[in-house]
Amino acid sequence: MTLIADTGLVSGGVLPGLAALTGPPPARPPWEAGLPGVPGAEGVSEHWHRDDVDPGPEGLLRPSQHPERLAPAPIPLRPWGDGSHSPLYCPATARIDEALATDVNDRLVAWAERIGLHAGHLEEFAETGFGRLITLAHPECDDPDLLLVSAQMNAAWWASDDYYADETELGAVAEALPGRLALVSSALDPPPPAGEFSAPLREAVVSDPVLVSLRSALAHVTRHASAAQVMRVRHTTHQMYVSWNAYNAWRHAGLTPEAWRYLAARQHDSFYTSMILIDIVGGYELPPELFANPLFHRALMQAGTAAVLVNDLASAEREAGEDPDCNLVLLLAAERDISIAEATEEVVALHNDIVRGFEASRAALAALPSPELQRFVLGARAWLGGCLEWHDSSSRYK
Repeated sequence: MTLIADTGLVSGGVLPGLAALTGPPPARPPWEAGLPGVPGAEGVSEHWHRDDVDPGPEGLLRPSQHPERLAPAPIPLRPWGDGSHSPLYCPATARIDEALATDVNDRLVAWAERIGLHAGHLEEFAETGFGRLITLAHPECDDPDLLLVSAQMNAAWWASDDYYADETELGAVAEALPGRLALVSSALDPPPPAGEFSAPLREAVVSDPVLVSLRSALAHVTRHASAAQVMRVRHTTHQMYVSWNAYNAWRHAGLTPEAWRYLAARQHDSFYTSMILIDIVGGYELPPELFANPLFHRALMQAGTAAVLVNDLASAEREAGEDPDCNLVLLLAAERDISIAEATEEVVALHNDIVRGFEASRAALAALPSPELQRFVLGARAWLGGCLEWHDSSSRYK
């Protein structure tokens, strides 16, 4: 999934943006105080543990929260793309606020510039509109700082996808991906001190803008989230990267996976990862035992998979002709020897069935007497509507 143009990477696979980490340090928000790799971070601990950022108040419902916007309405059939395919059974977009979207996007671009992410290509990054995605996907929240929590994490996840996994012109190297993802794990969940071996690890973590972006984004999460919510973000990120290694192995070996095998991996590499931030952005916490409830987990996985199928549908035309191991439309077309248009119709039907399954799970969850759980599930429903709206408008899919 191409985000930006060729960055002109230097030899040795070093990512761009290191020059942005020199010179006079710009002003930094509080969650970046003492964060390794961020300009102006002085007195950084040798080991960059999560307590290098003070957590903020937990579970507060701020005045800028509007859970009433999540009230379920009948799900329509929505046209998408150029309107030539069957419509998608998808919730309506719950809130469109272009002024707020611009504010969040401007803050996100300023953050990327400050940490050296997408250096020299910030205009393209700004036009992608991740800030708009987040305001569409989290309609209950009007607080730009909380929305920025989700915007930064999503932008960092996407950056690791582009620079590490997908785009060779941006420096993605199949042989290097597993090792890079292992460093992601150590950047997000630092291992304990290991004597002389800790220094080179720390240097690797703070010299790579993608890893800096993930650490900075997680530091902002930590400011608003409980320890359990932060651990949830870590573990779900690791889970997503397991699927990336599967795609990478198929591509490196020249294998085209069966559609069912791809979908099995894709369900763990979906917008489920983004949706785990719903309660953090909403200013509350779904208790861990309810987050782990099998029926809730099923519902959230259904929502995440439906949303990522929208991504596959939106990407199919642009990705046609490439190795089809990361797009269900293209895999089905090749596997069944059918046209892209016919494969698109099959993926639309699958998407619609999964959304109906999500609605059935949501109805079953209504029996659980937890306002936080009901609010979270409705937040996932709203994510579906906002996700389709964004894919239909973002320059990333044009």
